[in-house]
Amino acid sequence: MRKLRWGVLSTARIGIDFVIPALQICSNSEVVAVASRELVKAEAAAKALGITTAYGSYEELLADPEVEAVYNPLPNHLHVPWSIRALDAGKHVLCEKPIAMNAEEAEQLIRATRRHPSLKVMEAFMYRWHPQWRTIRGLFGDTGIGDLTTIYSTFTYFNVNPEDYRNVPEYGGGGLLDIGCYSISTSRWLFGAEPKRVFGFVDYDPTFKIDRLASAILDFGAGTATFTCGTQVPRYQREDVYGTKGRIMIEDPFNPPLDGPARAWLHTVDETRELITPAANQYTLMGEAFAEAVLSGADVSTPLEDALANMRVIDAVFKSGQTGKWVEL
Repeated sequence: MRKLRWGVLSTARIGIDFVIPALQICSNSEVVAVASRELVKAEAAAKALGITTAYGSYEELLADPEVEAVYNPLPNHLHVPWSIRALDAGKHVLCEKPIAMNAEEAEQLIRATRRHPSLKVMEAFMYRWHPQWRTIRGLFGDTGIGDLTTIYSTFTYFNVNPEDYRNVPEYGGGGLLDIGCYSISTSRWLFGAEPKRVFGFVDYDPTFKIDRLASAILDFGAGTATFTCGTQVPRYQREDVYGTKGRIMIEDPFNPPLDGPARAWLHTVDETRELITPAANQYTLMGEAFAEAVLSGADVSTPLEDALANMRVIDAVFKSGQTGKWVEL
């Protein structure tokens, strides 16, 4: 089988611990190169993961003709610049979420893709490939929870490390860009629509100047989504999806275990039923889907227009937090 040849920009933890090992077990992918701004880090990662080539700069990796596609897990402020550079070097791009620092920057990336219509670009929201979400979406309607009415989600962790880019505003740090984007994405995906208006509360760390706690209401007209994300509270994630006839509680909506089942519960007037999805690697499933799109010439599963729409909602939450008013979309 023809395999897509990947190169990875940086030795970021998400890549080293999760995405690279996941790509290496894809049936249609192989990781052939990894780059870091420090060659010793790239060499250590390549040795540990069995990757053939290590580079001491991102430019060298992009110049490698063996690399066909790039995975970009760089800090948020480098997502768009290096994704554009990868496109200009003739590489397909799978870029970590959020796709950009804001909607305006996301539009820059979309404009760059128009110069390279044969290249694929996709935002790496891996949760969408976990099979538990097929089960959940299949429970809408008369045989499940009825019509979707409202969603509540929470995603939090505790991190006060001043050296972590997530605590540096210039690097796109803060909770909304890092984890609040998941709650926004799942809400838009489940409603199959864009919110009409947004109201947000945003609390900033006085030292780091990043948003450490944010809550928002998304008004979809036919229903609402409410979420909270935080970076200085205990680690937790959960999502509750309500319909006219019942609700679904999702235990690990964004990071279900790779080596164990994902669990959710369906609650209706007639029953309470546990929904167990066998273990699945959502990173592998995402990598295989992207590689298949490249190799077959098909469209990617999630177009960049979806990533842009998500950024517009994030921007609206920030704006509402500043003004204390609803923001129309």
